[in-house]
Amino acid sequence: MQVIPVLDLLDGHAVRAVRGERSRYRPIQSSLCATSDPVAIARALVAATGARTLYVADLGAILQRGAHDHALAAMCDALGEGFCIWLDAGFTAFAPMHALVERVAELSRSPAPAAIVPVFGTETLLDIGAIADASACGFAPILSLDYRGGLALGSTHHESAWWPSRVIVMTLDHVGARAGPDLDTFAAVRARAGERQVIGAGGIRNDDDLARARDSGAYAWLVASAIHDGNVSRCDVHRGAFDG
Repeated sequence: MQVIPVLDLLDGHAVRAVRGERSRYRPIQSSLCATSDPVAIARALVAATGARTLYVADLGAILQRGAHDHALAAMCDALGEGFCIWLDAGFTAFAPMHALVERVAELSRSPAPAAIVPVFGTETLLDIGAIADASACGFAPILSLDYRGGLALGSTHHESAWWPSRVIVMTLDHVGARAGPDLDTFAAVRARAGERQVIGAGGIRNDDDLARARDSGAYAWLVASAIHDGNVSRCDVHRGAFDG
């Protein structure tokens, strides 16, 4: 199982997510480095985990408070070729996703920046055709099935026939909540997913939770707080908990 570190962007800072309650998000205080600068946090997360993929939630874009195009370009440049950034920026359809990726590419100063992989979240997605359009353009899109309070978010959630090859189970209540991973919801989605790669998100507190997530059959799990707090560490790479 891969562990994929998560970086949440809001008002120019990397912030700490708390149960999806975005009004409570504040600039990150991390054991990894003494700053909330997004590029520094991105570098620290991949150094701490050995991951080659970083999940970025642009909350400014999701909340319509301003996308972080320059910060995203700087992170792509800093991580460089061979890295992927899975980006959720509140995409509603294919066109705004494609436009954002093009803007970030234009701002990039590196000849070989990290690649952006679009994540379409059911919380914001309005046009399910965006998945097929992104696939046709070579983006290998990911679908995030978003949940809050036990309820599926969005009107595009239920029909599994159009799900792409990678699906995230995003239980927002468990993000930053120190409540453990939501393995029940994960299992329900995995039962519907067939041969798709199913990725969990939120709730990881320590190595025991990582082991439970791995044993659930997860292809990967998105983790933030436990990494920043030092409750999982680079040594886990060598024990096989991280394949990043």
